[in-house]
Amino acid sequence: MQNTPASERTFISFFGAVNAGKSSVVNRVTGQTLSIVSDTPGTTTDPVIKSMELLPIGPVAICDTAGLDDNTALGEARAEKTYEILRKTDIAVLVVDSTAGLSASDAALIETFREKKLPYLVCYNKSDLAPVTPKGDNELAVCALTGEGIETLKNRLAAFAVKNERTIVADLFAAGDIVLLVTPIDEAAPKGRLILPEQMMIHEILDHASMALCCQPPQLRQTLAFLAQSGKKIRMVITDSQAFSEVSKAVPEEIPLASFSILMARYKGVLEEAARGVKAVDMLQDGDKVLMSEGCTHHRQCQDIGTVKIPAWLRAYTKKSISIETSSGFGFPEDLSPYRMVIHCGGCMLNEREVQSRMRQAREQGVPFTNYGITIAYMNGILQRSAKAIGLAL
Repeated sequence: MQNTPASERTFISFFGAVNAGKSSVVNRVTGQTLSIVSDTPGTTTDPVIKSMELLPIGPVAICDTAGLDDNTALGEARAEKTYEILRKTDIAVLVVDSTAGLSASDAALIETFREKKLPYLVCYNKSDLAPVTPKGDNELAVCALTGEGIETLKNRLAAFAVKNERTIVADLFAAGDIVLLVTPIDEAAPKGRLILPEQMMIHEILDHASMALCCQPPQLRQTLAFLAQSGKKIRMVITDSQAFSEVSKAVPEEIPLASFSILMARYKGVLEEAARGVKAVDMLQDGDKVLMSEGCTHHRQCQDIGTVKIPAWLRAYTKKSISIETSSGFGFPEDLSPYRMVIHCGGCMLNEREVQSRMRQAREQGVPFTNYGITIAYMNGILQRSAKAIGLAL
C-alpha cells in the first residue's frame, strides 16, 4: 500500500475553524501525531498531508488544513492554500466545535462542498462538553479527547470511498495478448526507472495475464520484425507521445496505436473534452498565449516536453508567433482568460478530481482544454488513428 502512487490514493481533507479540534480529530483518525495540537489558535499553518493505509478504506492521503476563520493577512494566505486543497479532495470532513456550533464560515464551506458535488461529513467535535444530535447522514458527533465516535467516522469515510474499478488499458486487450510499449529513455526520464504511466500500464497488463514488451524507438522496427518472424501478433502499441510521429510510421496501420498521455486522459475522465479542445490549435494567432500545465515538479531538462518540444512543434505547425506560459505541480492559475488554450500533461501525478477540476475551470471560463498527447497526435495527423484504437468517436 505504501507504494500506491499519491494520485491513486483516496484524498481525505479535514477543514474547520481555528481550534475546532480539527488536528486532534485527524490524529485520532490516523492513530498518529500527524499534526501538532495546541490551545494556541492557528497552530496548523499550512496543509499537512500524510500518505498511509487507513482501515477499512485502504490507501489514503490525509490532509489537515489551516483554520479558515483567521482574519489576519497571513490567515487569508493560509485560507487560499486551504481552498486549493479542495481541487484534489475526494472526501471532505468539516470539523465543528460543538460548544460553539456551526459558524458562518462553516456554512459557507458546506455550500462550497455542495457546489463542487464533493462528498462530505460534518463532524461535531467536543461532544463530551456539548452533546449534539446529528440531523442527517452527513452529520456525526465525536470526541477527539476520548475517541468516542472515531470508528463511526472512519466507517462513514469508507462508505464514501468507492473502490476504483477503472482501468487504464486492460479493457483494450484480452488475456494472453501482446502489448508493445515504446518507452524513450532520454535525459528527461527519471534515472533508473520508467515514468509513472509506463509503470502503471505494465502492472495492469501483467495483472490481466497479458504480455508487456518494451523497447525504445530506435529498436521498434527490429522488435516488430522479430515478432512478425516469430508469428506473434501484437494487440496494440502504446508509445510515449514525444515519439508519436516516428512510431506511427513504423507501426502497420492494422495495429492499434495509442499513447500513454492519451490513455491517461481517458483514465482521468477528460478524454472527450480534450479531443474537442485540441482543435483550438488551428485558431491560434500571432501573440496568443498558451498555458502549458505540468502536474509534476520534475527538474526541467534542456529538451523538456512542456517548455521546449511542444512549444516548438506548435509554432512550426501554426506558423504563428505564440507566447507560452507554464504552470507546474499543484499551482494552476485561477484566471485563465489571458490564454487562448490550455495544454495539460497526462496528469499522472494528480488525482482524477484535480485534473477534472482544472478542465471544468477552463470550460467555465471559455478556454479550450486539451493534453500533451492529444495535441501531438493532432499536429501529426494521427489523432483519428489513436482515437479508433481506444474506441473514441471524433
